[in-house]
Amino acid sequence: MANIKTKRKRVKFASDNVAGACPEVLDAILKANEGDSTPYGNDQISTELQNKFSEIFEKDVVVFPIASGTAANALALATMTPSFGNVYCHKLSHINTDECGAPEFYTGGGKLITLNGINGKITAKELDEAITGKGVVHHTQPCSVSITQVCETGEVYQLDEIKQISEVAHKHNLNMHMDGARFANALTSLNCSPAEMTWKSGIDVLSFGATKNGCIAAEAIIFFKKDLVGNIAFLMKRAGHLLSKMRFVSAQLDAYISNDVWLKNAKHANEMGKKLSNGLAKHNSIEIAYPTEANEVFAKLPRDIIDRLNSEGYIINEDELDGKAVRFVAAWNTQASDVESFLDTIKQSQ
Repeated sequence: MANIKTKRKRVKFASDNVAGACPEVLDAILKANEGDSTPYGNDQISTELQNKFSEIFEKDVVVFPIASGTAANALALATMTPSFGNVYCHKLSHINTDECGAPEFYTGGGKLITLNGINGKITAKELDEAITGKGVVHHTQPCSVSITQVCETGEVYQLDEIKQISEVAHKHNLNMHMDGARFANALTSLNCSPAEMTWKSGIDVLSFGATKNGCIAAEAIIFFKKDLVGNIAFLMKRAGHLLSKMRFVSAQLDAYISNDVWLKNAKHANEMGKKLSNGLAKHNSIEIAYPTEANEVFAKLPRDIIDRLNSEGYIINEDELDGKAVRFVAAWNTQASDVESFLDTIKQSQ
């Protein structure tokens, strides 16, 4: 395989971040560009977004549009975790492995306490045993718990798992945060309501993801527990995330949650992920590392297949999960033909 010339890079399946914006979002941005509007989130679109999210979540919520998932997570955690506090999370969680210390930075020194969990998910039992040191002046103080939905192995927290973890957190007077970078993918996988997967299961604050599922740069921090809002507006301003033309972020979110665009996009991505997973599983030399429950597929591939995919220009990240598996991700715009072409490339290597 060493003599095969590498072709132009093909980023399909490298991440759902490679996908562009869906038509509804692009149209909304163009519409928001008509005329002038009040800056810094005081525009009509941003204001009305509060009611729209409240309707979707069946609860009066407080929403802050924001441009990135890292900022959403870090600033959300900063509202519930002081500089001497800690956040319990899975060792593979995005806040621990992929946010360059942003949660620690914006909390002013808050500590992440990592849990081993099972298949990327923390368990209520492990969390309960880990929460120690409350009131001990020599220890960071237990303050928050963060779970990722969809988690880092592509699996989805079931509703009873979220409830059990939340019950433990609240028993110890800790707040519950959900990193919902792939919130819609998890929601369509569970076939439940947004309320059921969040505040009805004990979530206090949600980082609502949209960028991976059809937006350009649009996330939101959603507070179900209003007394946690605190100084979030000042934290956002200090962090450079109080955008002057916030209406363009809000317009994306507005279009995204209207007419079930977000759910349709996520359902399609999940279906393509499952199609890819099923196709890979047919090869005797390929092992699916974790159940495919949303749009991410983790597989163990032999070297000859990895080399073949690399030679055809596919970007293969072999560093996922400490090199134990390769990750492939389907997106809202992934076509069945994309999956078939990818599987054909693998077939040709055998």
